[in-house]
Amino acid sequence: MDLNALTHFRAKVAAGETAFGTVITSLDPSVAELAADCGFDFVWIDMEHSPMTIVDAMHHVQALRGTPCAPFIRVPANVDYLLKPVLDLAPAGVIVPMVNHAAAAESAVRACRYPAEGGQRGFALRRNNGYGAEPLDSYLERAKQEPLVILQIEHREAVRNLDEILAVPGIGSICIGPFDLSASYGKTAQFDDPEIIAAIDTIREKTLAAGVMLGGFCATPLWRDRFMNWKAITDDTGAMATQFRTLLQQQRS
Repeated sequence: MDLNALTHFRAKVAAGETAFGTVITSLDPSVAELAADCGFDFVWIDMEHSPMTIVDAMHHVQALRGTPCAPFIRVPANVDYLLKPVLDLAPAGVIVPMVNHAAAAESAVRACRYPAEGGQRGFALRRNNGYGAEPLDSYLERAKQEPLVILQIEHREAVRNLDEILAVPGIGSICIGPFDLSASYGKTAQFDDPEIIAAIDTIREKTLAAGVMLGGFCATPLWRDRFMNWKAITDDTGAMATQFRTLLQQQRS
């Protein structure tokens, strides 16, 4: 059963292509539907930096069902009780912010897997098995690999500890958070600074060398010539603001 287009997403990455997506902070689920209709491979539903509730996130996930667009949900923090209800929405992946050391990575993986796989995920089925349409044994086998556990590397401490983080079993992907990463060096959004470029390239090179899927928020020119398995290339309000300003400038000139 493919509730969340993860099979399609994985196939694209396995073929050596880059999957492209957008961040969603708006509450209206038609934004997710629109993103899928426009051809995005995934959406990043953001519960960390938006007023979005679990109900709003659910509506975005539901709007994508039956499309080839995979829903990722970023939780506000690496806390079990925040991850638990998100997992019950059956997203393709969960993005866990500010993972700075191996113990935090292990905690995130445990929260997303059932006890039989060494985890501590609570058991409550709704969307996960199609409201009972999928046999339990089939679902449990699939749940060994779903959702993707996506760890966000966005602090200089995480860069120092990256080798240990990458060695944690069960990581589905690493996600680079460039703005918080640069801020942790005291150089917020200075993406032409050699120290920031070096930190980003260190994450990229080590992650790819470890055979771990790599993604991130890639909305600046820095990323054009840097391969990633998946890239969030814009966000909903940013794309709207850019288009609004362009249209106004065209009319006023």
